[in-house]
Formats: sequence, C-alpha cells, structure tokens
Amino acid sequence: MTRIIMSGCSGHMGRVISELVMQDENAEVVAGIDLVVPEDSKYPVYPSFSEVKEDADVLIDFSTPKILSALLAEGKKRNMPLVLCTTGYTKEQVAEIEAASKELPIVRSANMSLGVNVLIRLVQEAAKTLAAEGFDIEIVEKHHRLKKDAPSGTALAIADAINAALPQAKDYVFDRSTRSEQRPRDEIGISAVRGGTIVGDHDVLFCGTDEVITISHTAYSKAIFGKGAVAAAKYLAGQKPGLYTMKDVIG
Repeated sequence: MTRIIMSGCSGHMGRVISELVMQDENAEVVAGIDLVVPEDSKYPVYPSFSEVKEDADVLIDFSTPKILSALLAEGKKRNMPLVLCTTGYTKEQVAEIEAASKELPIVRSANMSLGVNVLIRLVQEAAKTLAAEGFDIEIVEKHHRLKKDAPSGTALAIADAINAALPQAKDYVFDRSTRSEQRPRDEIGISAVRGGTIVGDHDVLFCGTDEVITISHTAYSKAIFGKGAVAAAKYLAGQKPGLYTMKDVIG
C-alpha cells in the first residue's frame, strides 16, 4: 500500500487524483495540503506540509511553484520522496529541485501522461533515422482556449527530447510570419493552437520528400495526468535519492 500526501488537493487535478486513488487497492491518500478545505474531503487537509501529522510514503504536488522551497525543505526533513507535477518553475527553481534530488528521490516531468511519455520515446527513435535522411520536423500542439502559455511545456519537452537524440541540436522556431525564405534544415517548427475545450493534442510530423510520418497523442480528459502521477508515486516509494522522470516510471 502506497500512502500519499496530496499537495493541491482542492484543485482540479488534486480532486481527480484523489478519486483515482480511492479506486486503487494499492494506494491511499492519507492527507492533503491546500488553503481551501473541501467540504466532502475523505482525509484531513492542512494549509502546509509542515503541519501534516500523518505518516506517508510519498507526496504528489499539483499546486503552484510558489510553495516549492517549502515542499523541498520539509521533504528533506521527513526524508519523503516527491512527485512534482506542477509546471512553470523558473531556472532557479529547477536548479533547486536538482540540488534536492541529491538527498531525496524526486520525479519531475513536464507531462505526467504515460501515453505522452511513450510518444516521446517513439519520436526520439524516429528522429535518429529520419533527421539524418533530411526529414523536416514540425510539432503542432492544440489546447483549450483558457490555456495561457504557448507553446505547451509538453511540446517543448518533445522538442528537447528530439534534440537530445540528434548529433547536433536544431533551433526552435515559433513564428515564420516575419521572414520570407525557404525552410532551413536546422530547425524544429513548433506551432500552438488554442480553442474550445481541447484537453491536449500533440502531433509530431516528420516531413520528407513525397512522404510524411505523423506520431500523435490525444488527451480526452485530465485523468490521464492523474493516472501517471499515481504510477509515479508507486514507483518512487522506496527509490534511492535522485532525479527521475516518467521515462524511468514506464521502464
């Protein structure tokens, strides 16, 4: 049984994860962290990590970057593994996470979906062969109209993974409207679409002469991110200190 503390338990993803864990015989949310206490909460909720009284094996955070330092400090004090699902960390905060991972097991991923992380593995393998053969690489991501950032963190993570697989990194291009020239070979185009209630679509196109290979992932609900977070929590409990990703979780 994996005992979980849910940071950000009153938010949408916190509630999704809590519902998923209730249906899981091998996991349990023993406490939550949030400034707002849900009226129907099935577990005690505290305003900060330091006030949590229950014993647990791992903490999942789907909240705000503002509380990162407090989470890391208390995590080190309790020697508790952390699954960090929150996005929007600064470079300084990423460095803080990396430093803390020398003392704690930490999973951090731009996207907790198991499917997206399999897609990343697939595009890396495709890029090794197709980029060498002159295929152009384009990433198109689509999200709901309320999403504020563009491109998505997942699109950037996909581009980073592709570059990591290539002998020479390509430049990222987000807008071609200001130039009039043929497409250079040394770039990855990243386009963002915002509209309606699209949960999340990511298409990676490898465009060659007379053929196009497209590798796609479509999210139909945010529950997929919750499932990945729970899988990461189960994986992380008992691991040695280090910085892990969903690539480690899916094996």
